[in-house]
Amino acid sequence: MLLVVDVGNTNTVIGVYSWDSLQIGAKGEARTADFGLSHHFRIATVTERTVDEYALLLVQLLGMRKLDHLETIKAVALSSTVPQVTQTMRDVASKWFGVTPIVVGPGVKSGISILYDNAKEVGADRICDAIAGLDLYTAPLVVVDYGTATTFDVLSAKGEYLGGAICPGIEISLNALVSRAAALRNVELTPPRSVIGKSTVESIQSGVLYGFAAQTDGMVERIREELGEDLHVIATGGLAPLVAPFSKTIKSIEPWLTLHGLRLVYERNS
Repeated sequence: MLLVVDVGNTNTVIGVYSWDSLQIGAKGEARTADFGLSHHFRIATVTERTVDEYALLLVQLLGMRKLDHLETIKAVALSSTVPQVTQTMRDVASKWFGVTPIVVGPGVKSGISILYDNAKEVGADRICDAIAGLDLYTAPLVVVDYGTATTFDVLSAKGEYLGGAICPGIEISLNALVSRAAALRNVELTPPRSVIGKSTVESIQSGVLYGFAAQTDGMVERIREELGEDLHVIATGGLAPLVAPFSKTIKSIEPWLTLHGLRLVYERNS
């Protein structure tokens, strides 16, 4: 099996792809983001964890699915936006899984042209999202990733990575609001009865859910005007299911888009 690990600032998402599906996927058949994804896990990203601690977590998670890490894991693909954890996960792969991981970054084949002023500045997760988006949908397109930050990644009709936008994420914004406003508190992010909240809780829920959906629609419209073309909009990230239903521009929700991108990186570099 192939183990893919996406290390984010808040969460680390882990996926396991069956080996047989990789052989089919390499031929371009049966393309969906979850094709061959047999197991997935989400853990907190903790920079202070040691190699052995991360290894223990991974081995235990795999064991919960009756998988022996030495017998089943034959390859590892890694993307990370947390430099302190990148080397840790490299060491986990080599020390505990006995493989040299493919790490998304300079020198790794992505299969797309990156037109950023400095291509090295593009986050590994954003590259994976772009690769996966192009694999599943027809460009031009925008990938909106709702994570610690909300990112917009734009791909031209030629499949070129043009750049995008980075905004404060939903949880960051909500935590800042609650910490700076004495009369406000954290609330469950569920849809309120109406856009016009009838209580403080509903007002916060409305501001977060409808507000971030409106932000998405506004950004997509500006991108569309700048490109002069219609766009397919994909939502991904842990908080995508919260916002996407209230957006007028999001056409597809792909929870495992980044993992699919990691799988593609492995296929193109193995």
